Amino acid sequence: MPSFTPNLSLWAIALLSFGINACQPTSTDASNSDTKNWSCQSQQSPFAYSACHIQADALTSERYALQLFWQQPDSAQPLLTFDALLATLPADQTLSFAMNAGMYNENYAPIGYTVIKGEEKRALNLKEGGGNFHLLPNGVMWWDQSGKVQITESNAFDKQRKNDAAQPWYATQSGPMLVINDEIHPQFNPDSTSLKIRNGAGVCSDGSIQLVTSEMPVTFYQFAVLFKDELHCPNALFLDGGIASALYAPSIDKQDKKEMGVMIGVIEQKK
Repeated sequence: MPSFTPNLSLWAIALLSFGINACQPTSTDASNSDTKNWSCQSQQSPFAYSACHIQADALTSERYALQLFWQQPDSAQPLLTFDALLATLPADQTLSFAMNAGMYNENYAPIGYTVIKGEEKRALNLKEGGGNFHLLPNGVMWWDQSGKVQITESNAFDKQRKNDAAQPWYATQSGPMLVINDEIHPQFNPDSTSLKIRNGAGVCSDGSIQLVTSEMPVTFYQFAVLFKDELHCPNALFLDGGIASALYAPSIDKQDKKEMGVMIGVIEQKK
């Protein structure tokens, strides 16, 4: 029988060459290739989670903006879904990624402090009570018109606001805080057995803002450790969990169809 070894070797080399080329990025979407400023990834350690981050200095440019979204344009009706949000965007804007931004009531209205484009939609909530929101300390994720993002414990934020040291253009209040000045929330139990899907946000030491959702049920303590030790975020805030957790990240093929209240997302201005 004739030997086919030479031809197979050549074919193997050709396949190897094709495989190397095929693994290169093929996306023609400029926003998805801008990994210097933002990216989304799915990770398996220390547990399965998805995270989208944007560099803080990118938010000071004219290209990107971090925004909150809640109601339909010129209406009091909530947007509810990422699809509805996408339908309201101007033609010269794209949504890089987005997530649910806090807890809401039966009418999809936020239960904590909310500011959108400088307009206070809901007052700061400093009351005690039950549920995750009132597992004190809770906190406020906010940024002014310069685009500088901060996560501040609610009472400390209240003092800053009264002293005009905080002038939020956008703000969302939720709870509990996950990490406070590089310390895990004091009420979190390392031995807890309360496992839930959870999502949250962190302002991190590498100059990034991280939006994270767990892909499996985890405890508050595990989720906080992720922000503190893996993502190196000195301050991080729980946004919500369970059926309320939602992520829009087309670059990693994530687009939840859930209904929610306020959403947080990165808008990119098309060139």
